[in-house]
Amino acid sequence: MAKHSAKKIFRLGILDENPVLIQIIGICSALAVTNLMMNSLIMGLALTFVTGISSLTISIIRLYTPKHVRMMIQVLIIAAYVIIVDIFLKAYMPEMSKALGPYVGLIITNCIIMGRAEAYAQINPPIPSLLDGIAAGLGYTIVLLAIAFFRELMGFGTIFGFQILGDWWTPWTIMVMPPAAFFFLAIFIWIFNSKREGEVTK
Repeated sequence: MAKHSAKKIFRLGILDENPVLIQIIGICSALAVTNLMMNSLIMGLALTFVTGISSLTISIIRLYTPKHVRMMIQVLIIAAYVIIVDIFLKAYMPEMSKALGPYVGLIITNCIIMGRAEAYAQINPPIPSLLDGIAAGLGYTIVLLAIAFFRELMGFGTIFGFQILGDWWTPWTIMVMPPAAFFFLAIFIWIFNSKREGEVTK
């Protein structure tokens, strides 16, 4: 059983074991919704909520969960929380719900959530599992926001919808198209891992 302090758990989730940059999982939505920062923020918060609360729930019932149906129960728990998020967005943020489209529902199949459930929540106490899920979600959210920052700024001249670049700026149409997300994600992975390997060899 892994025993980590809260600081260590957050460092692992955000930096050392970042789900997108290190584990290279959960990248479908990272590529799909990062044309605008607000979309990325809401998507990141939704995934963080689901990952944290589902990890907490799975950890609480881990000692009573039959091994042969463990993964089915985990998926059921995750799906329940995703439905709650989806209903909330449709009720209170209908435009955002429409903008995110099917990607909210696809949180159910996001490898980050199932990965934290199996790797951590299933073998650790509830509170550390909650923190681990939140940390993984924050690591995912930070990467989304970093990609969206450059795409929105260069593609629309805005940040969170506020005009930053003036009329002199010619928006780059390519930045709001899917290829730009691949481009920036690859650059971030390269920079992050190059720096990480450099620190290890010192």
